[in-house]
Parts: sequence; C-alpha cells; structure tokens
Amino acid sequence: MEHLINPHVKQIEISGIRKFSNMVAGTKDMISLTIGQPDFPTPEHVKDAGKKAIDQNYTSYTHNAGLAELRQAAANYVQEKYLLTYNPEKEIIVTVGASEAIDIAFRTILVPGSEVILPGPVYPGYEPIIQICGAKPVYADTTGNGFRLTLDILKKYITEQTRCIVLPYPSNPTGVSLTKGEILEIAAFLEDKDIFVLADEIYSELVYDQDHFSIGTVLKDKTIVINGLSKSHSMTGWRIGLLFAPQYLAEHILKVHQYNVSCATSISQMAALEALTVGKDDALVMKKEYIKRREYMYERLNSMGFELVKPDGAFYFFVKLPGNYHNSFEFALELVEKAKVAVVPGSAFSSLGEGYFRLSFAYSMDTLKEALNRIEQFLISSK
Repeated sequence: MEHLINPHVKQIEISGIRKFSNMVAGTKDMISLTIGQPDFPTPEHVKDAGKKAIDQNYTSYTHNAGLAELRQAAANYVQEKYLLTYNPEKEIIVTVGASEAIDIAFRTILVPGSEVILPGPVYPGYEPIIQICGAKPVYADTTGNGFRLTLDILKKYITEQTRCIVLPYPSNPTGVSLTKGEILEIAAFLEDKDIFVLADEIYSELVYDQDHFSIGTVLKDKTIVINGLSKSHSMTGWRIGLLFAPQYLAEHILKVHQYNVSCATSISQMAALEALTVGKDDALVMKKEYIKRREYMYERLNSMGFELVKPDGAFYFFVKLPGNYHNSFEFALELVEKAKVAVVPGSAFSSLGEGYFRLSFAYSMDTLKEALNRIEQFLISSK
C-alpha cells in the first residue's frame, strides 16, 4: 500500500538536525551542541500559572484563535517591543508552536507551482511544508554576503511564480539579522508586487547589537509575522506560537488552523498569558548570559583559526570547515568519534550550508568551554 502515500510526503526527509542528534545520542561522554533549545528552565511564575490553570480547570477548548486575553496581551507585547500594530480580535492567532504557524501560513497562500524564496543556508523546517503544498523552494545564495538576504541578492531570484519570500531573522543557523535599512529596501521593492513575506521572528527577543526591526511595521498588508515563546521564555515544550497577519489573510489562515488543531492547549495559553504580561521582560536575563557565551565562543573559535561571521542574535555560530575538510557530515562524524563533540553538519541547512557546521551556545559556559577544548585538541591532532 505504500505506493498510495502522498508523493510529496514520501520525498521529504526527517530534519538533518534531528537526524544527526539522534544518531549520536547514545555515545558515551558526548557533549552535544546540536539542539537549539534554551538551557534555562521556564520561569517559575510562568510554570505556576500553568499549574494554576490546571487546578482551576482551564482544561477546555478555547476560541479557535486563542484566548481573547492572550491575544490582547500578544498585541500589546509586539506593539511595545517592535511597534507592530495588530487587532487582537481579527489579526492574531495563537498556534501550536511557531512550527504550526509556518505550516498553516504556507498552506493558506501556496498553490502548486508557487515559488518560495529562502535565504540559504536556512532552517530546514520550511522546505518540506512548501513541497507538501506542491510548491517549489528556491534557495537564494547568501554565503557571499554574510548570510544576509539583501535586496540585490533577492532580485536575482524573483520570477512570475514567486508567491512568498521568507525572512527568518535573526537566522537559524547563522545568527545573523538584517538592518532596518536593508529591510526598508526590501519593503519598498515589494510594495507594488503580489508577493507575500513570511517573517519568522522567533528569535526577535535575542538580538544583541541592534534593535529588532520587523518588516511587518512597514509592509503589513503582505506580511505574515511568526513569533512565539519557545526561545524568548524557554517554553519549547509548552508549544505556543503566535501568528500575526492582516485581517483579510488571517481569516483564511484561521480556517486552516481550526481544522488542523482546533486550538492551542488551554493550559499552555494561560502560562503564555503570564509570560507576555508579568514576564514580558523575562528574556533579558537569558539574553545577558547568551551575550557572554557569544563573546567567549567568538574569541575561542577565532583563536583556533576558524572562518565565521559573528551572530547578531539567536544562539548559533555557523562556522566554515577547516581547510582540510570538504564534507560537513564527514567532519561532524569524525568530531564525534575522535573528540566526543556533536555539532550539526551544514548540509542539514540546504546544499548552500555544505562546507560549514553549526554550533549552538544554548548550553552552560562550563559545557561550552569543555566542548571547545576538545575541538581545539581535535584540530591539533588532525593536522
């Protein structure tokens, strides 16, 4: 019966990040820098709100778009933080993580034959959904531009079939972002074009050297903004995402969401309400620690002779392979076998990621120090 399975589903693969992480998971004495998950616990007051929700029987379906008070809190949050203006009743949807938000957005706007421009290398979660929709991912090569999809590069990939451009900034896997000026240039270019923008801003609270600027502030009628609490509030397992879109678009996305999951978990929504109100600045403590780790790793990796771009945000370094290596998977495998350190091969982030590897610094300083010591010894011994 396998021949009856949707061919679009059959052609997609498990994420290369998870594939490699799972492959090395059982290795003894392994230090893994593979998963992009904050190493901080969910703030206590947020956990308490979740417990209270259970005790007070907030265990029923909510409005399909999410609790009204949570959507209002989300509207206030993005207005205060990023000057984004959305109507909580008609333009905000609470989703099951940012992943579901991306899924329902693509399934609403894409048709077979559509093209979606992605800045490569890029997070591998977009391509499979695009393909399931019968659409085509088009990778824009950003490797010669500090991994930034600026207008001069974007123009080269626009065709009559272009339906959407993904702006995932700060970026996974590179940690880079776009400046306000670069975003304004893209917005001005797209103003008279029938092209959507999917702005994946899940790392917006973890921007280090500049203020985060969202294209949704200047191109709202064509932009779908994706955010959530996984990275900002260390709530990955609570599965709360946020989707912001103009009313004409949100009302159709909501239909897909409704038939997909009905609503996000009521208990998690109550915890999210606490996070976006009382805990609206919870990310600042984590952000300070990430900055320390970034500076330490940047100095150490530079001293080892690695070629890399300093990340503007998120918690990743995307590092060029040493000169005597050309295959990222083979390099990562050898690093596991000889140094007991796991990183993610760059090839997991499209073919444009080949020749690089990703390190996450969402780990304790002690863990990072030991991992980098092992990598340094590996480099010395492999010369």
